[in-house]
Amino acid sequence: MDNQAKEHKSNGMHPADFIAGLFIGGLAGAVTMLLIAPQSGKETRQSIKQGAIELRNQTTASMEGAVVQVRTKANQVEADVKDKAMDLKHQGQDMLVTQLDRVSAAAAAGKKAVQGTHN
Repeated sequence: MDNQAKEHKSNGMHPADFIAGLFIGGLAGAVTMLLIAPQSGKETRQSIKQGAIELRNQTTASMEGAVVQVRTKANQVEADVKDKAMDLKHQGQDMLVTQLDRVSAAAAAGKKAVQGTHN
């Protein structure tokens, strides 16, 4: 299971679940309001319209919040990947320098050994 899936699991709520719950809750509230409303039809329709507008605004705000969270997390992941790539690059460069030093030392030792046998 990747880290993102673990994180979603640990949070316990997905944005889609939240929005579905918000919608179902708003719908249940509207139905309840219709059933117990001691108002005229016109007043009830106006109340439903106002409730729908508020629900839309809440849903929009929730979605905007979710988008901000996703963008923030994506930027964080991107920065982490860049940092890790830089670390790996530096490790690779260090390993290359170490290997070149070993090859140079071996070449120098070989050259010295060959010169020593010719003298």
